[in-house]
Amino acid sequence: MKEKTWLFSLLFAAGTAYATATHATEASGKDPEKQEQDGQTAPRSRLTLGGYGEAVYSRNFYSDNYLRYQGQNVEKYKGQKHSRFDLPHVVIFLGYDFGHGWTLGSEIEFEHGGTESAVEIETEEGGEYESEIERGGEVALEQFWIQKSFCPQLNLRLGHIIIPVGGTNQHHLPTEFFGVYRPEGENTILPCTWHETGISLWGQTADWRYEILLVPGLDSDRFGRQNWIQGGAGSPYEFKIGNNVAGAFRVDNFSVPGLRMSVSGYLGNSFKNTLSSTESTQYKDVKGTVAIGAFDFAYNAHNWIIRGNFDYGHLSDSRLISQYNANMSKNSVSKKQGVASDAIAAGLEAGYNLFSQIGQLNDRHQKLYLFGRYDYYDSMYRTDKAIQDYQWCGRHRIAAGINYFPIRDIVLKGEYSIGLLKSQYNNEPSISVGIAYAGFFSR
Repeated sequence: MKEKTWLFSLLFAAGTAYATATHATEASGKDPEKQEQDGQTAPRSRLTLGGYGEAVYSRNFYSDNYLRYQGQNVEKYKGQKHSRFDLPHVVIFLGYDFGHGWTLGSEIEFEHGGTESAVEIETEEGGEYESEIERGGEVALEQFWIQKSFCPQLNLRLGHIIIPVGGTNQHHLPTEFFGVYRPEGENTILPCTWHETGISLWGQTADWRYEILLVPGLDSDRFGRQNWIQGGAGSPYEFKIGNNVAGAFRVDNFSVPGLRMSVSGYLGNSFKNTLSSTESTQYKDVKGTVAIGAFDFAYNAHNWIIRGNFDYGHLSDSRLISQYNANMSKNSVSKKQGVASDAIAAGLEAGYNLFSQIGQLNDRHQKLYLFGRYDYYDSMYRTDKAIQDYQWCGRHRIAAGINYFPIRDIVLKGEYSIGLLKSQYNNEPSISVGIAYAGFFSR
């Protein structure tokens, strides 16, 4: 109920601001549409309202039982299938220009349809009142920042911001990747979309853009085998613990027409960045330093779109962190799993616009991309000798499909993919379809 009330408040505020701006325009006696017809430029509203969303369906030709990778269960669950409908991300963006270089940006995200709960009287259980979860999912404030722009080369942003490490974190809109779901490698080993409360200094000059960030460190309590350090972002508490502070950066280059090349990275300690504490001398010098380096690129020209990424991460003290987590209370937020010292993700996708060869459709700016994608990732790429290496955490993935853009901001997607695991496991093929949008509703 709190989430619904907040959403209504957010939308009401947006509508009020938009109505105020519209009223101001009407009061001036200038009709925006008539201005455009007269060759004049309509004044832009200070309010920016937009967002993106995805609705998808998958038919998966493999079992979703959590024991499917263990021993004799591999053969037991072979040939099983399951299907899923989902709303992976629905996001509302609200921004405002205060003037004098001051702007605000915010995003509220509903993952997997958001959450719902209700209190009901259970007639089958003696008329008792019970609180029930009616819809699983998450509601999160993904961005909330205030920015001061001094010039294009220098902007200061403070608040809850995106950590632009890796290609997907910086370019995560559904119109910025071909697959029905976000690229699987980065979406497995890194927080995605990664957002933290901190400070960002960024700017762009000529063909270069840079960004430097200072943010809270990750929490090693919530690291795990399947998603490496992903769970350590954010916070399960009402606040983010800041015992450790981390740094991140991103540099983009646009020197070649149609091509963007980017490098990004992250460095910070993760141990003891939690509510739990230990006086044991065994963990006295443990830091749990997380170091991530990434390269990604995107080429969009001559009716081709080609994108790629390579990410490599290292965690120091992985053995002691795994040992510490395994001994935590069963009621703790820790997964209590062994975590690897190194993780890797690499991906490449390419698509060609078939409608570019059909004059009538090309003139209407409709696009139909035939694409292919390859991923390799392993959340346990390197492990300490004392930690079990779960071989199913590493895999290759091949996908092929289409993206149809009837207009610029809407895309219909379809793909066939197969996860290729090591020989002792079953491969994981699937067919997925989806529809998505990404755009702004005000100007």
